[in-house]
Amino acid sequence: MDSNLTSRIGLAASPAVRPSQTFDLYAYCYGDRLSLIPQLTSALNQCGGWILERRTLSPTAMDFCLEIQLVSIVELYGALVALGLELTRAAHAILTDLCTCRKHIARSRNPHQIVTLRLEIAFLADVTLHSILMTGSSLA
Repeated sequence: MDSNLTSRIGLAASPAVRPSQTFDLYAYCYGDRLSLIPQLTSALNQCGGWILERRTLSPTAMDFCLEIQLVSIVELYGALVALGLELTRAAHAILTDLCTCRKHIARSRNPHQIVTLRLEIAFLADVTLHSILMTGSSLA
């Protein structure tokens, strides 16, 4: 495996060492929060992951801390896109790097390495004119 790629995303070079870094992913959703949350939970369970913590950050944003085996990261990436989440450029880059590492780690002694992700979702359908004016944002 390319050691530069491994060190860039923070995965442990030694299979015995568990990574301590949490990867921050940001996404936007134009759909309804009430329908997305059960779908996201189900998709994560189907990928073999689990939610460690779920928090409401604001009326229009939620935060999930989750863990998944690195060998299942491709399935998670596909599930997030299939749910209609609009991932940021940085989130796409992190998931792509993890998918690349998965390909190489699968041949090593520890293909079941655990990866911790923090997924913050902003629900844009819930944004109202009143909430925009209250934050001091301008429409121009």
